Amino acid sequence: MDKFCVITNIEKDKDYTITGKINDFLKNAGKSCVIMGDQPISNGITDMYTDVEKIPEDIECAIVLGGDGTMIQAANDLVNMDIPILGVNIGTLGFLTEVEKHEIENALPRLIADDYFIESRMMLSGSVKEGEKELYHGYALNDFVVTKRGICRIITIKVYVNDILQDIYRGDGLIVSTPTGSTGYNLSAGGPVLAPDMNCISITPICPHSFNNRSLVIAAADRLRIKIGQTKEMQEDEAVLTVDGNKVIDLITEKQVDIAMSKTNTKLIKLTKSRFFERMREKLNGSNRI
Repeated sequence: MDKFCVITNIEKDKDYTITGKINDFLKNAGKSCVIMGDQPISNGITDMYTDVEKIPEDIECAIVLGGDGTMIQAANDLVNMDIPILGVNIGTLGFLTEVEKHEIENALPRLIADDYFIESRMMLSGSVKEGEKELYHGYALNDFVVTKRGICRIITIKVYVNDILQDIYRGDGLIVSTPTGSTGYNLSAGGPVLAPDMNCISITPICPHSFNNRSLVIAAADRLRIKIGQTKEMQEDEAVLTVDGNKVIDLITEKQVDIAMSKTNTKLIKLTKSRFFERMREKLNGSNRI
């Protein structure tokens, strides 16, 4: 690789110490480097966070400095650029990142020497519709989440798979997750953990008001439709859709969310072939060991 882009979460690297070291290393090696932050500093640092319009079309790799949230945001921002991402953990958990900050000096020479492999992660594509009118369209590496909007109320959600009514959920909401997102909100809500190379979609209710409501795993090729129902006869249900943790749009009775596997993937750069469940145990259990 010769042409790089560094995306920095300045809350994690406030003085750009790590960013500057990466920039210096790449330029000393004769490589080009464009750096994204959200405030201007010297040495060519730009003034926007992941401003894709400022990323040259011939960039070959994005190096993302932050935690899981920064990685997910970068994956969404770069969804149409089809470039691999190397995650450097300078956050807390760093489940999606590949290297820790003290490992950067060993990782960069391997990037330059093309000594790595790429792991493809499926994404979801979703849209919100009111009748035939599309109100929103976007992508998610982790999940689409529909939750109630309001205090001490439940909502009714009708779930269709390939246009066939699969179930009606009443509770606090619903999580539609990729295998990558299965270790996030989905896991906290009691959903299944899915290996990242699987092609499937997990549907997990949030605090369902029925013992019969459990998570459902469907094929990635299936088309999913979520329609907001009406719990009380004289009052519309109110909900909100969040995509990868970011609030997107308010929902009310009869609005629907269509979700399917995206045609685009997130490409993560891997330097070691560590087993997924070993990494999950190390990251999620902290110092506990089985």
